[in-house]
Amino acid sequence: MVKNGCPFCNPLTRIIKENDTAQVILSDPRKVPGHFLVVPKRHIEKPWQLKEKEINDIFQLIFFIEKKIIGKLGEGCDIRQNYRPFINQDALKIDHIHFHLIPRSYKDYLYQKAEHYETDLFAELDDLEREEVIKLLD
Repeated sequence: MVKNGCPFCNPLTRIIKENDTAQVILSDPRKVPGHFLVVPKRHIEKPWQLKEKEINDIFQLIFFIEKKIIGKLGEGCDIRQNYRPFINQDALKIDHIHFHLIPRSYKDYLYQKAEHYETDLFAELDDLEREEVIKLLD
């Protein structure tokens, strides 16, 4: 079901590259220059609703873009997909699954602005936590 106002269901001139079931657009707003989004053409909100063909087409485009931007817009690339149904859709959160490709370099803008603070968030994984989380997968 297509939601009214979904900017990914009809991106028109924003499409940079596409294949049968997915397309690449530039993120607007963006975190850094060259922040791409890979989006299925079909309106899908939950990652597990993707069909095998869509998954293959999405990752074909992800790898194509990643190879093109490494060495030009950054030395590496973050690939992210967020599923956060607890946040209402707005200009920064769209209820249509999409994958972010964000060019990265050592101690880049994102690291300097935010990520260097995140190092304090990491904790050692203990055996009890490991066992409890593994049980969820049964």
